[in-house]
Amino acid sequence: MDRWGGSARGSGAGDSNGTAAARSDSGTGGTAIGPGPGPGTGVGGGRPLGGRLAALLATALLLALSQLAALAWPAHACGCGAMVTADGSELSVTEESAVVVWDGDGTQQIVMRLTVDGDAAAAAWVMPVPDRAEVTLGDPELFAELAEVAAPEQRVDRYFWPRPGDWPREAPADTAGASEGSAPPVAVVGRERLGPFDVARLAAADPAALARWLAENGFALSDRLTGALEPYVAAGWEYVAVRLAPEEVPGGADPGGGAPGGGEPVLAGPLEPLRLTFATDRPVYPMRLSQLAATQQALRLHVLADHRTVTEGTIGGDPVDVVFAGRLTPDGLAPGPLRSLVGEGRFLTVLHQDFPDPAAIDGDHHLVRDRTDAEFRRVEAGEELLTWGPVPAWQAVVAASGVPVAAAVVALRLRRPAARPEGTAAGGGPGR
Repeated sequence: MDRWGGSARGSGAGDSNGTAAARSDSGTGGTAIGPGPGPGTGVGGGRPLGGRLAALLATALLLALSQLAALAWPAHACGCGAMVTADGSELSVTEESAVVVWDGDGTQQIVMRLTVDGDAAAAAWVMPVPDRAEVTLGDPELFAELAEVAAPEQRVDRYFWPRPGDWPREAPADTAGASEGSAPPVAVVGRERLGPFDVARLAAADPAALARWLAENGFALSDRLTGALEPYVAAGWEYVAVRLAPEEVPGGADPGGGAPGGGEPVLAGPLEPLRLTFATDRPVYPMRLSQLAATQQALRLHVLADHRTVTEGTIGGDPVDVVFAGRLTPDGLAPGPLRSLVGEGRFLTVLHQDFPDPAAIDGDHHLVRDRTDAEFRRVEAGEELLTWGPVPAWQAVVAASGVPVAAAVVALRLRRPAARPEGTAAGGGPGR
């Protein structure tokens, strides 16, 4: 089954700034209209106006050239246990989020939410636990609150020269058998209906008996899963078997499984979270059954404990990454499920691990205190074109650098001596 990873991605280049073109165009129109030469002002009196006009036109030309230059600028796993479906049907876990809460007094909670997809009308989820578990519904808001608290810091780096996609350049196109004995081989220690789940808490003397129980209740258990359960049976663990009641989808002439409006009921979308509470001498997250997965797996754990937490080992996967680490207090949280779990204060550690080869998984994740309580938050850096107001900064700089040149040209023109009228002597008197 599939698992949700959640690696951080950084944002790409900033959006293009199209307002600079309108501002540049409007800045060059209408400036030539102004008062004409006043009474008694000759050609020489009109030169200052002509000089100002020439400077403005030169600046506008430089802005236009800078935009043309831009056009030619070079381009720069499922820890959820085992999902069992009826023969011939398929079901995959498209997203999994899990929270481990360790009180430090021998009590552990696992809150898990699965998002599933497939054509199965029924399925079961098997989760080994080290002791008898209490199972209740969780609050889906818990995961939204955790995502907000552990969200990466957003940072924007601004660059000077334009890149593909920045105005006025266009972005490139995308190419894109049971044992005999006094105790029953399988004991149903509890069974209840919780929202969409039919939950059975089981104690099994051997994996074959557990397989038979599931088969008699409408689900076939593969031989591989039977073998994977043997270490848990040897250790005296118990099991939580969950029948997922389908979310009914209307449509179709045949009412099938009794869906309103016709159509077969199928399992689809996010399921309500389940909370498992059990006793253990050290916090653990069961992972061994994920070795049966056919595709690469990814695990994300949110651990709430007194201190920063790490796993004892990699259990056959890639190195475990710390995605977030920080101490939470009730004062910094809004009323909700996360605040109730934090109590007077807990340290939140978010861990991520990939399993390229699920068959290599060789155990469960045991969680231990890290060497330090150093806090950590990822940074997602984006980039955008540096602007001054609506104008790209590089255009303003290029245009401004051309103004002194234009002014010097105009000044030289104004200082050039005027041509003397014909018949005027060098001394200024009339010629003879």
